[in-house]
Amino acid sequence: MIGRLNHIAIAVPDLEAACDQYRNTLGANVGAPQDEPDHGVTVVFIELPNTKVELLYPLGEDSPIRGFLDKNPVGGIHHMCYEVNDILVARDRLKADGMRVLGTGEPKIGAHGKPVLFLHPKDFNGCLVELEQV
Repeated sequence: MIGRLNHIAIAVPDLEAACDQYRNTLGANVGAPQDEPDHGVTVVFIELPNTKVELLYPLGEDSPIRGFLDKNPVGGIHHMCYEVNDILVARDRLKADGMRVLGTGEPKIGAHGKPVLFLHPKDFNGCLVELEQV
């Protein structure tokens, strides 16, 4: 059902410092920050030859990333995103297998402009999983 790894997301307490580290220390191609109000985050994508790293920073006081950073003040891996061909088919199959889809269960448009869903980390070995339709 899942396709390739689309990205690994890292919550960061200082977006500018994290971008500088990837750009200047690691020599990575760092994209521009983009606000995603529907998800309560500002994101920056770092392009790698085989995948992406997504830096997440809180956008607003109600951001889910704010709570994550309160528990992990230096930041850390937040989720992994896998591609799927049909997000509704994937959702229905996962729900039939007893997996929990977060939120309303309906896809939202993600940072790449494509439908996404998140799966409960307790169902996936403690890892929050994002599915993105390709």
